Amino acid sequence: MDREELLIRINKVFIDVLDDDQLQIVESTAAEDVDEWDSLNHIHLVVAIEKSLKLRFTASEIQSWANVGEMMNDILKKLG
Repeated sequence: MDREELLIRINKVFIDVLDDDQLQIVESTAAEDVDEWDSLNHIHLVVAIEKSLKLRFTASEIQSWANVGEMMNDILKKLG
């Protein structure tokens, strides 16, 4: 899976979890850029992405992400 495919897949998860059909995330998107992306929804997003991609994140990985691109970097490492 390349970065573009991954971003499309993650965007679908964000749309589902945050219930916003108009949402378009990019690699630089951070929680403060999306009104509905609060701490509780962050947990829901992480769990949904883990289920969608069949992988698990460590707490330190999750805490290190400043934006979607950093999350994608960890996902791509895990997917090999």
